[in-house]
Amino acid sequence: MSSVDFNIIAESRADVGKGASRRLRRTGKVPGILYGSGKDPLSLTVDHDDLMHHLDHEAFYSHILTVTVDGKAEKAVLKDLQRHPAKRKVLHVDFLRVSDKDVIHMQVPMHFINEDISVGVKAGGLVSHLMTTVEITCMAGDLPEYLQVDLADLEVGASLHLSDIKLPEGVAITALTHGEDHDLPVVSINAPKGGGETDEAETAPEAAAEEGGEAGE
Repeated sequence: MSSVDFNIIAESRADVGKGASRRLRRTGKVPGILYGSGKDPLSLTVDHDDLMHHLDHEAFYSHILTVTVDGKAEKAVLKDLQRHPAKRKVLHVDFLRVSDKDVIHMQVPMHFINEDISVGVKAGGLVSHLMTTVEITCMAGDLPEYLQVDLADLEVGASLHLSDIKLPEGVAITALTHGEDHDLPVVSINAPKGGGETDEAETAPEAAAEEGGEAGE
């Protein structure tokens, strides 16, 4: 796992509302809020370009961040983003305060390894990713940046489910806490389209036409 650290420099704001938010955006700022841990919510602003730079890193979405507001640093996680529907622009950002002992629910990405050397791919199968992120439950101090899914032994026609993912200590997949019927498939290897049987079926009419032509001659 990466040891990258993210520090968000923010300023508190007293001017709130839609009009105030529009004015902030015109000056290159993003309105946001920092809440949680039994403290009052704090309205803040962050620099848009700095935030976009952080958002380019996958780890930013599943990492304990440092949000420094008016010089005071607090630990937090990114909880919500409001993006512009057409432009590469963030309209609002929510941060949730956390301590290492807080139990949190977070979406984390899955990293699929050994696809090219998997048993099924070597046999001509095609990998199908059914999920790319998953919600986990853990203490903030145990939050993993991602979960690793090993495809080395996956055969054609087989799938890996949520319960097959190896988890770091202290981490649970939230869906599995609701029962076995939530053990959804994550990735599978399927037989390629146009296999041998299909090829034979397609060539049969051609062969019949050739025979018919020969008989006519």
